[in-house]
Amino acid sequence: MTRPRRDPRAERAAIRVPDRDGARPRYDRSARRPGGGRPRRDPRAERAGQRVAGPLRLRYDLGQVAPAEGPVRAEPAQRTAAPTILTVEAPDFLVVAVPDMAGGRLSAHDRQVLGAARILAGREGGVAVLAVGAGAGYGSAGADRLISLDDDPDAYDPAGRAARIAATLAALKPRHVLFPETLDGGDLARRVAVRMREPLFGNAEGLSPTGLIRPARGRSIEQRAAPGLLATIAPEAVAEYAGPPREARLLPVEIDASMRGAQEITQEILSAIRIPADPATVPLGLAEFVAAAGNGVTDLDTFRRLVAVLRATPGASRVLCDAGLMPRQTQVGASGTVLAATCYLALGISGAPQHLQGVAGCEHVVAVNTDLHAAMIERAGLAIVQDAQLIMPALLRLLGQEAGDPGDAA
Repeated sequence: MTRPRRDPRAERAAIRVPDRDGARPRYDRSARRPGGGRPRRDPRAERAGQRVAGPLRLRYDLGQVAPAEGPVRAEPAQRTAAPTILTVEAPDFLVVAVPDMAGGRLSAHDRQVLGAARILAGREGGVAVLAVGAGAGYGSAGADRLISLDDDPDAYDPAGRAARIAATLAALKPRHVLFPETLDGGDLARRVAVRMREPLFGNAEGLSPTGLIRPARGRSIEQRAAPGLLATIAPEAVAEYAGPPREARLLPVEIDASMRGAQEITQEILSAIRIPADPATVPLGLAEFVAAAGNGVTDLDTFRRLVAVLRATPGASRVLCDAGLMPRQTQVGASGTVLAATCYLALGISGAPQHLQGVAGCEHVVAVNTDLHAAMIERAGLAIVQDAQLIMPALLRLLGQEAGDPGDAA
């Protein structure tokens, strides 16, 4: 079957407007040509049909082809559907992650260990997290199973905990077990390795399903090995899991009677108390909570009182340090100290690029600034658009209800 041949002369004659008093020929371009043909596009009408109604700036839904005619109709706001939880009913093998859980919550390093476990698990395996209690956030961090370790979170018994973890792993028989390379996590991993008589690949800075990489000899060479049973993951070596949430189903583990006997060891540590360091003397790069002042803070006495009541480590922007208002060792930024704090409170700091580089590793950022469009406001998870001189006394009054007189705390 062949397509009928077009006759341009006939099409042109069909849209000609009849002559009036010998005037020149005129044609009606809006009329459809005889014999069919593709209709002419109207980009403006199509764009208007894709517009999303709302009081804010113009927005368009480019994923659909809207009708070219008709006014824009305001659609009712639809509730965002809950994300689908991925489930693995029968994984071929398990990769166990043992987080530190400092303060009863997953730290950024713990989430990176779970991200490394997801890489080793792939599609066929499952990730199990071995932790104390059924805390929240395991599923969003990438855990398919949760193994609750029967431990007292406040007790300091590293040898006993290593024995319980070793017994649990012997009953579970996972393919890989990952620990964070931290003071507590690294010590626990080495105790478990000695008890299980298994080699440990420590401080892995590179990870793939087929191999682990770590520096050696003063970082002059790299050591590579296939993933074994036990390994520790260095901070910032692997990205956190960013996929859809997982099930984190509770997995009961039956420990053999002989293994239970191995857990009964002599308690050598009778009493242990954690003594927190003075935040005023903690190095800025090791501080967990940093409160910094910028050019928008003029009342530095109130700022120092607030830092003392919050038990935070003081920091400052380069502007204040250059002016001699704050010590040089308190400077935050690429030209000062790069932070790895859990929380960073920025008072009157606009957010220069060098300063933002210094707080890139902070887990939570709280910003106080009068400029709604400041870069620090965009970086912050919680922003207060107000003058820092008004916020600091208000915080002192609120904290005074629990911490006593702010003047005494200073």
